[in-house]
Amino acid sequence: MKLLQILIHNIMPLAVMIGTGMLVQRKFGLDIRTLSKLTFYLFSPAVIFKMLYEAQLTYEFMFQVLAFFAVFIVLLYGAAEIVIRLRRYQGGMPGAFRNSVIFYNSNNYGLPLNQLVFGGNPYTMAVQIIIMMMMNVLPFTYGIYSVNAHRMSLRQSLRQIAAMPVIYVIPAAFLLKWTNVAVPEPIYIPINYLADGFLAVALLTLGVQLASIKWNIRGDVLLSSFLRLCIAPALGALVVWAMGIRGEMAAALILSCAVPTSLTSSLLAVEFGNEPEFASQAVLVSTALSLVTIAAVIYVLGYVFGI
Repeated sequence: MKLLQILIHNIMPLAVMIGTGMLVQRKFGLDIRTLSKLTFYLFSPAVIFKMLYEAQLTYEFMFQVLAFFAVFIVLLYGAAEIVIRLRRYQGGMPGAFRNSVIFYNSNNYGLPLNQLVFGGNPYTMAVQIIIMMMMNVLPFTYGIYSVNAHRMSLRQSLRQIAAMPVIYVIPAAFLLKWTNVAVPEPIYIPINYLADGFLAVALLTLGVQLASIKWNIRGDVLLSSFLRLCIAPALGALVVWAMGIRGEMAAALILSCAVPTSLTSSLLAVEFGNEPEFASQAVLVSTALSLVTIAAVIYVLGYVFGI
């Protein structure tokens, strides 16, 4: 029953929105770069600010989850790097492949999945919120550098990163939250409007991009999906065990590692012209295959943690 609910309430809505974007693109021929800029400079900063400003988080809890995340990402990066070297990727492909593996869909897939599996438990939701925060920071810092490293100097990449509003939104949200400063309503209402529109615009953008590419699913896409959907949760379980994390936090962290490739990796590829076809296909294929892999992860977590 849980798996059927995941299919109906999480996977199908994503497929419908992406499919709508594909149909609109075939009918009207939209400008993908304009859509990606709207996402990067308006909708993403708004949803991140709202998420951080409203979340209830303690320092000790944040430190434990962040420590897990740091170790996990380093191991996942290493796994992706081994494949890159073995496959001898060149040009923009190393950055695109890394991003497809280490950037995962913690927002519109991971959050509702957490809600469904753990029954809206505030404790496990807080775990997911911190992971979401980091998965919104990493693409707009390292991710931008990664897709540009083969053609830009470090200084030029830093300029690209500095131009991203997300870099300033995150500290602003924490500062206002910790100093108990209320955001004026004439400002916060528009932020809410933008935050509510993020998911629709982001998924439509992916659909537009998918409709614009030639379909030729490469072995590289399947390899990326294998690392993202199978190796990533295994590494997450290893880190949880090594750090002595137990109970609901352990289950929530492992589940957070098992979701498909983030839409952000595709948006980065489109915005900076770096292997957009591979990046878009990695998102779609990993999302489709996650129907099976997520079911397996939930089954194992239920057996081990009794969720």
